[in-house]
Amino acid sequence: MEVERRVGVAVDFSVCSKKALKWAVDNVARKGDHLILVAILPEGNYEEGEMQLWGAAGSPLIPLIEFSDPHVMKKYGVKPDPETLDIVTIASQQKEIEVLLKIYWGDAREKICEAVDKTPLDCIIIGNRGLGKIKRAILGSVSNYVVNNASCPVTVVKHVDHE
Repeated sequence: MEVERRVGVAVDFSVCSKKALKWAVDNVARKGDHLILVAILPEGNYEEGEMQLWGAAGSPLIPLIEFSDPHVMKKYGVKPDPETLDIVTIASQQKEIEVLLKIYWGDAREKICEAVDKTPLDCIIIGNRGLGKIKRAILGSVSNYVVNNASCPVTVVKHVDHE
C-alpha cells in the first residue's frame, strides 16, 4: 500500500507558475496524493478579510471546491485564474487527487520554505521566470533561494518564451 504524498506547487497564477503546475500534474501527481498549491501574497495592511486571521501562520488548507468560488477567494484577497482552476479540476477528477490551496503573506522565498516545513510537503515544484543574470542579481531569484533552503526535494520548471 502506497502512502499518500503531499506535493507542493508554488503558484502566483502567472504563465510560469501555470507551467510548473501542469508539469507537476503530468509528471509527479498520482492517485491518492494531496496536491497543495502554495500562494504567497505581499504583506500589506489588509483591513478586512481572512488574511487578518491567518497572516502569521498562513491560511488553513482550502479545498478545491472553496477556492473555485470567487466569493470565498475574495475574503483571502486571491483571484485564481480560469486556466489554473481548469488544470487542477481536471487533475482532481482524472488522477483522483485532492487539491488544496495554502496562502501565506510575506516574502515569497521565506514563505515557500516555511510552507515546506509547516504543511509539511514531501516535495515542492516551482516555476522559474527566466530572469537574466543581471535582473536575477538585483531582484533575487525565488527559485534559487528555495532550492538552497527548502528541507525537501525541489523541482524548478523553467519558463521558455519560444514555446
